[in-house]
Amino acid sequence: MRRTLTAIGASVAALALLAGCSAGEQPSDGKVTLEMWSWDPGMADIVDVWNSENPDIQVKLSDPAGGDELVSRILTAHKSGDAADIVKVEYQSLPALIANGVAADITEYVPDASKDFTPGAFAQVEFEDKTYGLPQDFAPLVFFYRQDIFEQYGLKVPTTWDEYAATARALHAADPSKYLGTFSSTDPGWFSGLTQQAGANWWSASGDTWTVDIDDDASVKVADYWQGLIGEGVVKGDPFWSPQWNKEMDDGTYAGWISGAWAPAQFGGIAPNSAGKWVMTSLPAWTAGDTTTGIWGGSATAVTTDSKHPAEAAKFIDWFNTSDEALALQVEKINIFPAALNGQKLDALKTPPAYMPNQPSYYADVAAIAEGARSFDIWGPNATVTFGAYNDGFAKAITDGTAFSEVLKNMQTVTVDDMEKLGFSVEN
Repeated sequence: MRRTLTAIGASVAALALLAGCSAGEQPSDGKVTLEMWSWDPGMADIVDVWNSENPDIQVKLSDPAGGDELVSRILTAHKSGDAADIVKVEYQSLPALIANGVAADITEYVPDASKDFTPGAFAQVEFEDKTYGLPQDFAPLVFFYRQDIFEQYGLKVPTTWDEYAATARALHAADPSKYLGTFSSTDPGWFSGLTQQAGANWWSASGDTWTVDIDDDASVKVADYWQGLIGEGVVKGDPFWSPQWNKEMDDGTYAGWISGAWAPAQFGGIAPNSAGKWVMTSLPAWTAGDTTTGIWGGSATAVTTDSKHPAEAAKFIDWFNTSDEALALQVEKINIFPAALNGQKLDALKTPPAYMPNQPSYYADVAAIAEGARSFDIWGPNATVTFGAYNDGFAKAITDGTAFSEVLKNMQTVTVDDMEKLGFSVEN
């Protein structure tokens, strides 16, 4: 579906129609200094390379916050016209920056950018044929499993969700202390990726009207599937990232993890003693042979409408997201899987992640899987509200044993109510 700017921008009458919104160009005489907000570790080293090669366009890096908190700070700063020239933003949050007049239309500076990126990634920054940032990384959902545990118990690597359930049952029956996975009540981006694979489309827009469909059949199917496995006791209902989960990932309690392709960068801190024991493969499919997967994570870099030097800012983010030099540094320093097509062919990706030396084809495998990745046609302008309802609802449902499908209904209600409160036209 073609994503529309009018639906994104129609919420606030005081804003100019976003189809005509772009950064204010100011002629540059001499040296220009651009401020960039990003939470990526290792960014300073990358910015230093740019600054050494571009004495007339210097980038000053700040790390005020990460994720949703950074978006809040950007919106607050924009009210005073003080947002940074360049900001890192997760894909699901970009529509909120567009709706609030923060993300600038940079189409004139990068007119041919679409050809440089994986289509699924570029779709996250393009609205009504206008470009509002450039994709940095791309994180298809994949399945990691402990090869040694699978071999020990003679388990088959699942290629369908039916097989995943069968493998989870077989593992737990063979050793009741082991589980194939867990359902995380604190990771709505993870769950939304699973629903994307199943065909869900939580938000869509036509003209100035939105449709919200969080409790659609595809999402209910995914929720019911996981609740069934939790009910059987063959997967857990514990959240990711806790000290207990880290311990169990490391000691072999868990034999699998459904995660984004970025996971090797995190594994060292999660399960340091099981390096070289994990293997990555494609996500199990709902229908045998289907290569569709969802996305968990991924970010863009955008130029703000507060920037007095949008052309220079666009030049930097073009270098940052498309040059072999910058992408190789990002692979090394940040452990990204690049959204840029040339970045996916870098020599740096011919060496597997340090945590997974046993899978030399790791990045080539990710590139192949990424071809089947899909996201929602558009993320809603209040995805953070939706995600909050997920966190509140699923944690309680797991504790109380109430229906996961009811959580989706509440997420639907909370999201629609908030959008209408903000002034969006919603038709369901």
